[in-house]
Amino acid sequence: MRAVEFQEYGGPEVLKVVETEIPRPGPGQVSVDVAYTGVNFADLKARAEGYRVPSLPFVPGLEVSGRVREIGAGVSDGLTVGQEVVALTAGGAYADVVATDAVTVFPLPEGIDLRTAATLPTVLPTAYALVHTVGRLQPGETVLVQGAAGGVGTVVGQLARAAGAGAVYGVVSSAGKAEFARGYGYDEVFVGEFEAPVRAATGGRGVDLALDPVGGDTLRAGLASLATYGRLVSFGNASSAAPWQVGQPELYPGALSVSGFSILTLAKTDPVALRALTERAFATVADGTVSLPVTAEFGLEEAAEAHRAMGARTSTGKLLLRVAGQELLTK
Repeated sequence: MRAVEFQEYGGPEVLKVVETEIPRPGPGQVSVDVAYTGVNFADLKARAEGYRVPSLPFVPGLEVSGRVREIGAGVSDGLTVGQEVVALTAGGAYADVVATDAVTVFPLPEGIDLRTAATLPTVLPTAYALVHTVGRLQPGETVLVQGAAGGVGTVVGQLARAAGAGAVYGVVSSAGKAEFARGYGYDEVFVGEFEAPVRAATGGRGVDLALDPVGGDTLRAGLASLATYGRLVSFGNASSAAPWQVGQPELYPGALSVSGFSILTLAKTDPVALRALTERAFATVADGTVSLPVTAEFGLEEAAEAHRAMGARTSTGKLLLRVAGQELLTK
């Protein structure tokens, strides 16, 4: 089968298409014939920095849609060979076939095609957790979202609006991204610097909830943008800044709270909680609350081009790799 791997860390050019053995599922696992694979910023960090890479060579990719190929011993989740599914993986998704733990494999939500389904496993549960489970947004509260035009950002805007947010503010890196984000639930979208504009937009009060995947100075500016009793949720470190610390001097004056979320860590530490979260999140697509924009699609052999597009920070919405041939996509 085909897979895209890297044997050293570096730019997109280190991604190479190779022929390799088809993986077999171990106990508690299933293998999936991949239709589409989602491209995530974590894939770029894996390729460039070794983020969550246990050893080289490594096949990146965290989410797929497709059909169950084989079921390993001890799987009792009702999955069947040939069933259409979506799956969160610990890597290996840039390939024709991937083996992954059955607990993170889900039947395709009703009414969702395989192409759209590949956008779900990481983005949707993350966005749902940020708004509801970790962020605990209440009706009338205000929200500030970094990366508003990205995959998570477009879903957070819709979920926050559906939850009755008083105002939803986004931050992006360009005017074009701002225009795109406004179509996904945002009242105002700021380009670049945001701390002073947020204070102006809220009459000096600040926001109730800030969501940050960037880290470093951006996280600290988000913390400074909170209202009294405000909450910040960190869900990434795209800046690759040094680990941050926050304590009494920053938190006590405004009675602020800071929390964190990582869907990959939750998958390791509490897959049962992840499964419950994912099922609630998927329901928001099935009932029409959320739509997920696929803005670019690449062939598997074009994975390097997909990484260049995302790394240039000009992409919006969700990027996919089309893995399967037409015979699988049209079955």
